Amino acid sequence: MVNFREDEKLNKLNHSCAHMMAQAVKHLYPDAKFWVGPVIDSGFYYDMDLGDKVLTEEDILAIEKEMKKIAKDGKRIVRHEISKEEALEQFKEDPYKIDLLSRMDEEDTVISCYTQGDFTDLCRGPHVDTVKECKNFKLIKFSGAYYKGDSNNKMLQRVYGVCFETEEELQAYLQELEDAKNRDHRKIGKDLNLFMTNDLVGKGLPMYLPNGYMIWETLENYIKGKERELGYKHVLTPPLGNVELYKTSGHWDHYKENMFPKMEVDGEEFVLRPMNCPHHMMIYANEIHSYRDLPIRIGEIARDCRYEASGALKGIERVRSFCQNDAHLFVTHEQIESEFKSVVNLILEVYKELHITDYHFELSLRDKEDKVKYYPDDEMWENAENTLRKVLDDIGISYVEKIGEAAFYGPKLDVQVKPAVGNEYTLSTCQLDFCLPMKFDLTYVDKDGSKKTPVVLHRAVFGSIDRFIAYYLEETKGILPTWLSPVQVNILPVNNAYHLEYSRVIYSLLKEANIRVSLDDREEKMGYRMRESVLKKIPLTLILGQKEVDGDLISYRRYGSEQTLTMSKGDFITLLKEEIKQKK
Repeated sequence: MVNFREDEKLNKLNHSCAHMMAQAVKHLYPDAKFWVGPVIDSGFYYDMDLGDKVLTEEDILAIEKEMKKIAKDGKRIVRHEISKEEALEQFKEDPYKIDLLSRMDEEDTVISCYTQGDFTDLCRGPHVDTVKECKNFKLIKFSGAYYKGDSNNKMLQRVYGVCFETEEELQAYLQELEDAKNRDHRKIGKDLNLFMTNDLVGKGLPMYLPNGYMIWETLENYIKGKERELGYKHVLTPPLGNVELYKTSGHWDHYKENMFPKMEVDGEEFVLRPMNCPHHMMIYANEIHSYRDLPIRIGEIARDCRYEASGALKGIERVRSFCQNDAHLFVTHEQIESEFKSVVNLILEVYKELHITDYHFELSLRDKEDKVKYYPDDEMWENAENTLRKVLDDIGISYVEKIGEAAFYGPKLDVQVKPAVGNEYTLSTCQLDFCLPMKFDLTYVDKDGSKKTPVVLHRAVFGSIDRFIAYYLEETKGILPTWLSPVQVNILPVNNAYHLEYSRVIYSLLKEANIRVSLDDREEKMGYRMRESVLKKIPLTLILGQKEVDGDLISYRRYGSEQTLTMSKGDFITLLKEEIKQKK
């Protein structure tokens, strides 16, 4: 989607449209007072004080109607500069504008106003020439907003909108918004009964319902299978740890603001873990290792907790408790390139099998000028960063370098995806770490009998399974491939009196074949039950009537198709198993 704040033309246009909206509000509510009306990434908004008035959908339509009148009238938008004294006098009836003016430096600030017809607003600008240019607009939503974002202050009314140069651009954007609304994983999760949240449990703490957990478990089994093929050993570690563990790792100094407060129990201080690497370091340290043992690949689907501001929480994409598809690879210096290459190839293989195509690589490096954020060892950093560059160049992967985005202990490769809804984010990552093994005094016995420090690769292919599910739901609109769908086949007997017994036989056959199947034997019309199957986005719906009973056959429809196909039971099961195996 377009970014209104970054697009110079749209920025100016939407800024002007915010003023036009304020003018319309002033016509309808003469006592209205205004706080701020900025351009944002998704358009514009204006915060306003309407007294005791709380806006409704009908009010928004009335404001739009008045805005259209103003745009049709086509008044010029005129800039004029005034002194602070004149501004204080002109806006003396509006305490919000007075607050803005009181914080301006009288000597250094040019105070400018913009006037369009009977409306004048305090503003830096710039604006378009006339309000007629703002005619292609739409008010998108409205809500309450505390003055200055402080819950101790008065609640204002906030109205959001967008404006484009042409009606065609506006309609195309509105269609994108509608598509984004339908793709939102929170809506899909509710419609398909996948997960839930409840404030009594806690904000940002989602709970997976049976359908959602089936998706979760399928993904977990899939990625663990891939890892086992590559020699990973899976472990299980606790979701909290002693504060001293994180002081040793350095997370306490570098990451404490993202962690939940510590707890004191029996004289010990514990904290909910934000990541799993310290635990995995201790697992490595549990035994003496030879160079022959390396690489050692430790994997875990691990529960982590991080503090996220309540305003940043979003469904299962941004949460306070999540599970990482985490692994730590303990390697010799000579093994860095081959193991890093293996991780990158695993990521590419998974993306290919799951049909993920819109992504790019970012190599996150340290900022050499920042002497606080990063572990202080210039030689280590140069070695680590050059090693990753060489591997990526050898593989032939294009990437962009991001200065200042590295972890505190080492550089990393991030795979950025552009989701169907919202801004891009990191899905997969692989981080090179010379630091933590030294902090935990990890060693292995080398060929010459000397003790050496291993290097660690931190990697996550799915990132967190929670975020991956959110991403995948939005990419597919909840229309999951058969292998991943919580219910793969839904059986509809045409008439329970004659066809239910046969339907139960087919149900049992599919269960025995490890197919996730449901049987809808409700006394409802066939059309109603078929619509229900479609709404649940079940990949295959069986329609079993007299023809199927008599011929010992299967008739089915695929999601999104009106075509009914008929075949033998055996052929159908073979077809289905192959489809699941191939992840079509």
